[in-house]
Amino acid sequence: MKIIKLYNPQKSLITKAINNNREAQQHLFEEHSPKMLGVCRQYVKDLHHAEDLLLQGFLKVFTNLHKFKHEGSFEGWIRRIMVNTCISYLRKKNLVDLSDEEYVFNEAATDNLENTSLEDIQKLIDKLPEGYKMVFNLFAIEGYKHSEIAEKLGVSESTSKSQLFKARKLLQQNYIKMNRSVHENK
Repeated sequence: MKIIKLYNPQKSLITKAINNNREAQQHLFEEHSPKMLGVCRQYVKDLHHAEDLLLQGFLKVFTNLHKFKHEGSFEGWIRRIMVNTCISYLRKKNLVDLSDEEYVFNEAATDNLENTSLEDIQKLIDKLPEGYKMVFNLFAIEGYKHSEIAEKLGVSESTSKSQLFKARKLLQQNYIKMNRSVHENK
C-alpha cells in the first residue's frame, strides 16, 4: 500500500512566516494565541502579565521559527516556549520560593470534582504559593518528569516531588474549604 502525504497548510504557513510574511505570522498568532494565553495564565495570576508573557513568548517563537524541525507538534513546540518564558519571568522576579516549608493539612476526603468549573479549579491553583504552582503545572499539566522539573528549576528531584505533594495537599485543603463555603451559602 502506498502512503500519500497529506498537504500540511501549517507547514506552508511556517515557511512563509520564517520568510517574514506578516500575514502568515498573524495567522499563526491568531490560531495559537488563545490556547497559549491559557498556558501563561496557568503560571501567572494577573491577566495583564500573562498577556505580556504571551507576547514575549511569541516574539521568541517568531525569532526561532527557523529552528522548528517539523518533528512533533508545532503547538507543543510553542507551548514549551511559553512555559519557559513564564518560568524565566517568575525566576527573574524572585516570585518562586521552593523552600520546604511545612503546612498542616486536613486529610478530609474531597467531593467529586466533576461539578467544579474550570474557573474554580484555576482559582484554586492560583492560590498556591508560586513554587508549588509551578511544580504542579509542570508535572500535572505539562507532563514533565520530576528529573526534568528539577533540571529546569535548578532544584533536586526530591524537592520537586515534595513541592508536588504539598501542592496537591494544599489544593485538596482549599477545595474542601471552597465546597464548605458554597454549601453554607445555600
